[in-house]
Amino acid sequence: MDDSSNIILVGPMGVGKSTIGRLIAQATRRQFKDTDQEIEERCGADIPWIFDIEGEEGFRNREATVLRDLIAEPGLVLATGGGIVTRPENRELLLKNGNVVYLTASIDQLVKRTRKDRKRPLLQVDDPRSKIVELIKARGHWYEEVAQAKVITDHKSPKTVADSILSQLKLGERV
Repeated sequence: MDDSSNIILVGPMGVGKSTIGRLIAQATRRQFKDTDQEIEERCGADIPWIFDIEGEEGFRNREATVLRDLIAEPGLVLATGGGIVTRPENRELLLKNGNVVYLTASIDQLVKRTRKDRKRPLLQVDDPRSKIVELIKARGHWYEEVAQAKVITDHKSPKTVADSILSQLKLGERV
């Protein structure tokens, strides 16, 4: 694997992109970045506040800018927000700028992992499970489109998933 090639994690919210990304970055001595965290740092506000003030469209505009900026940095491990694939220009950047891994999990796992998290504006609804199903139906084909590999995280520790991704990369496979 080329040291300047980015490792980019995509997938639905709650799948473990940030946790697994940090482990990959630590193991490879690369810098870790998270698009959601970067948006909050640049804006000086958390994502729920951005959604409240600017709506989803405003947030997606910020997300596209952050992705464009971060993906230009060589050798990053990048965890992306679950909705980053909704814009064609983002999908094009993801396709052209690194090893993209689609992390996925069962609906039950995603519900369990996100049920107490109040920082996910799209899940602040009466039926979060239905919303997760709806989002995966809408976005799943885009995750598949941009990724070279798909890794299921159910019943696996973050370290096991990170090690699996790294072993594929070390074998010279484009995961």
